Amino acid sequence: MSSGAGWIRGRHRHGPSRKVSDAMDSQHESAPASRPPESSRSETTLRVNGKPHTLTVDHRRVLLDLLREDLGLAGAKKGCDHGQCGACTVLVDGRRVNSCLLFAVALDGCEVTTVEGLAGDGEELHPVQRAFLDRDAFQCGYCTPGQICSAVGALAEAAAGHPSHVTDPATPSGEPVALSREEIRERLSGNLCRCGAYPHIADAVEDVIP
Repeated sequence: MSSGAGWIRGRHRHGPSRKVSDAMDSQHESAPASRPPESSRSETTLRVNGKPHTLTVDHRRVLLDLLREDLGLAGAKKGCDHGQCGACTVLVDGRRVNSCLLFAVALDGCEVTTVEGLAGDGEELHPVQRAFLDRDAFQCGYCTPGQICSAVGALAEAAAGHPSHVTDPATPSGEPVALSREEIRERLSGNLCRCGAYPHIADAVEDVIP
């Protein structure tokens, strides 16, 4: 699999090297992490990429950490950890969210879709993933999973008639919103790309507009 396809499917990880990680672990061996009391943990069931997962979750644990550390789904990235960069974007019940801001226990019973689950179980890419590859809509790839999930969510929102800040006020309420270039830029403005791949990202989204 090419490096680009790895980013598109969310299969690349960012983190310290093995040597650095081992050194960090050795520094903390003398101070094991304390387990939170049972009163601050609850059993939570999430359906992630079509599969149910029941976990006992610390009430303070956010969805992003649960996905990456508990379920091994490293596609969603931890960028700012303040809901400002969009690198952690996933879909919850079809709506895009910043997973670094949502407590996992608050999502009991919800359907979560990450970049790894967009294509389903097959090898065929989701149309948005394919468009990102075809348009070379990424450089370092760190923001790409969040960009893709955000694009999928934005397309669904426009089709459902949800207006944006730049939508023509004359657009009938509830009618699908036509995605102009300006609409695409506005709807994806919450996802930052420090490499500046925005023109190609907009091209990719335009390619999959119904």
